[in-house]
Amino acid sequence: MSEKKVISNSDLLMIANQIIQDHEQYVEGIRATSVEEKEGVLVFKGDYFLDENGLPTPTTTTVFNLFKLLAHQLSPEFTVEKER
Repeated sequence: MSEKKVISNSDLLMIANQIIQDHEQYVEGIRATSVEEKEGVLVFKGDYFLDENGLPTPTTTTVFNLFKLLAHQLSPEFTVEKER
């Protein structure tokens, strides 16, 4: 098994947001704004496009699916650089 590349949060978010924008399900405004690593899995966060009552919208499902895709695609390759 190859070793994961250590990467800064900002560089990882740039890669993640490019993947999001290039994806066929991309909706204008979807963007990962933060990432953290939990037990080797990268967890991406951002606006989930909830309605005025705080309930999910069709875009919420798209955001969830894209963030899940990022976790599956990028977790095996990268580990977040530890903050000093």
